[in-house]
Amino acid sequence: MAFDAPSLKGRALRLLSQREHSRAELERKLARHEEEPGTLAKALDELAAKDFISEPRVVASVLNQRAARSGALRVKQELQAKGIAPEAIAEAVAGLQETEVERATAVWRQRFAGPPADAKERAKQMRFLMARGFPGAVVSRVLRSDFDDEADE
Repeated sequence: MAFDAPSLKGRALRLLSQREHSRAELERKLARHEEEPGTLAKALDELAAKDFISEPRVVASVLNQRAARSGALRVKQELQAKGIAPEAIAEAVAGLQETEVERATAVWRQRFAGPPADAKERAKQMRFLMARGFPGAVVSRVLRSDFDDEADE
């Protein structure tokens, strides 16, 4: 062989240099490169001991990137896909749910010029917000509250 393939630890560090990864994500991405059983776990243990792998940082990163544009449901799904512990997910989502209506309203105002003119447009706006992880109750409240705001003006 003309060159040595990067070690598992080297591959993990390269992935971590691009963005925060959970241990589960690194295991999933690097499993095909593991030649001897147990070497991947050992490499990840070493990185975790040096604080290169940090679940709280992964959660903070996802919240920082997604919270402004996504609902708690979408953020929860992404954290679950990354293999984050259920307790950490519940804590992160609880904090998001307090500002769900405000965030949904901001996303809605950024995308749409005004309230829907008919049922077809209303359905479109509802789908838009729900696809971003906002629950139906919040979506309905956002659309209703915006109409009320305009009626007061």
